[in-house]
Amino acid sequence: RVTLVESGGGSVQPGGSLMLSCRLSEYGSATDSVGWFRQAPGKEREGVAAIYTPTKRIKYAESVEGRFTISHDDDENTVFLYMSNLKPEDSAMYYCAAVEARPLNLLLSRSYKYWGQGTQVTVSS
Repeated sequence: RVTLVESGGGSVQPGGSLMLSCRLSEYGSATDSVGWFRQAPGKEREGVAAIYTPTKRIKYAESVEGRFTISHDDDENTVFLYMSNLKPEDSAMYYCAAVEARPLNLLLSRSYKYWGQGTQVTVSS
């Protein structure tokens, strides 16, 4: 069974930056696609950024395009989400998720099989 552990969340002022990390217990065919998702209270879980590692194909949600960057370190079995110019509406619990193969929609949460426990991000002044 693949496990994922997120870290790096916290509180930051608007305009600030944070780097989230997702360490995977397995990095290979079982985790070809890795995505970051977020869920704010009372809202549905939404896809933020995802990567299909065999081809390095990346997809971002429009709301974070140009502000967030997803990357991965094969040696460390870790996927990162660098978030800059953070806004209050970015506040949410952030989760990473993984699945073998490539979903038709990389940002569709129900396509993913393995999930971490989440890390909280709060953006406020």
